[in-house]
Amino acid sequence: QVQLVESGGGLVQVGGSLRLSCAASGRTFSSYFVGWFRHTAGKEREFVAAIRWSGGITYYADSVKGRFTISRDNAKNTVYLQMNSLKPEDTAVYYCAARYRETAMRESEYDYWGQGTQVTVSS
Repeated sequence: QVQLVESGGGLVQVGGSLRLSCAASGRTFSSYFVGWFRHTAGKEREFVAAIRWSGGITYYADSVKGRFTISRDNAKNTVYLQMNSLKPEDTAVYYCAARYRETAMRESEYDYWGQGTQVTVSS
């Protein structure tokens, strides 16, 4: 079992940056594949980025590739999402999710979810 808590969201202007954190507690965090998703009211939850257990291999949605960077520090039980060059369409509630020892790209494949953190991008 693992519990996830997101933080770092807030209000930022177009072109600005934010760093989101996903802090984990419970089982050994290094054993989990971790992803970030985002959701806007009235729309489907969207995959954003994901990272493998060691942190050496990452995955990104085309909409954020080149602007967002996912990383992890297993010693701190934390996964980060660095968001640069933010656009209004990045506005959403961002969630982190984890799956034990398995690559996961779809919502249904993840075992654990955090509460979410709000990101709002204004001009």
